[in-house]
Amino acid sequence: MPNPWDVGSARLLEAAGFEALATTSAGFAWSLGRLDQNVSRGELVAHVAMLAAATDLPLNVDSERCYPGDPGGVTRTVELLAEAGAAGFSIEDYNPDTGTMEDVAAAAERVAEAAEASRKQDEPLVLTGRAENHIRGVDDLDDTISRLIAYRTGADHKSRGSRAGSAQRARVAVGAECR
Repeated sequence: MPNPWDVGSARLLEAAGFEALATTSAGFAWSLGRLDQNVSRGELVAHVAMLAAATDLPLNVDSERCYPGDPGGVTRTVELLAEAGAAGFSIEDYNPDTGTMEDVAAAAERVAEAAEASRKQDEPLVLTGRAENHIRGVDDLDDTISRLIAYRTGADHKSRGSRAGSAQRARVAVGAECR
């Protein structure tokens, strides 16, 4: 899915024939003159509301870690995204505060919480559990597969960082679906 940074690019992508859009946390942060992972939950939700109102396309949201430290945490973030018009969202397992991959059990717990919150919506959102190892410089395919398997109980879709080669992508897909 293409990543609009603003209302104008969302409308251009819709006019170009795309059938869905996905926000980009980095792109949105950059449009505000900030680094990735430096946008507040309120700013993200306002951004989602503007993009969702600008087109008729389903919108998937890069919601980083779903703001577990904000009031109401992950559950409230999911509720706010649904209210803003999101059709889906992703949740990451990289912790920018520590600069490390989150413990897999803690990350899986957040995915499960997000899934539960999504299922409680009038129209449940599609949830993607993201294993960020390879885009964060952690070259451990076995850990990536383990993470994807752990997230499977909650997420509708599992995603691994995009820098893995095609053989690795096949192994991740097979491992995530067959274990």
